[in-house]
Amino acid sequence: MKIFIILGAINAFLSVALGAFGAHGLEGKLEPKYMDIWEKAVKYQMFHATGLLIVGILLGKFPASSLLNWSGWLMFIGTVLFAGSLYVLAVTRISVLGAITPLGGVSFLVAWALIVVAAVKLF
Repeated sequence: MKIFIILGAINAFLSVALGAFGAHGLEGKLEPKYMDIWEKAVKYQMFHATGLLIVGILLGKFPASSLLNWSGWLMFIGTVLFAGSLYVLAVTRISVLGAITPLGGVSFLVAWALIVVAAVKLF
């Protein structure tokens, strides 16, 4: 499904852009703890951008796989929840946002598990 290739490429682009912004635009403006949080968001966004690309490619071979389709959407939702909450937390220090982050993490875990199940069923 080309939507996941597009979402993956957009997220990879944003990850690079936000990583550069963090390194150059936020340097000296955030405490090290919050820079680490920013960097973690960038890293996980890129990991899951790659995951979205993989899902898109796999769906090209197995277009009827609902497991892969769900995996892609959960990776995208996970990126918004996990990385998004960490980006906002890093710049606002609103700690309640930390409660959203695990929901993104669970989305990531389920997405990867669905790929495992899909691989067992499809290959």
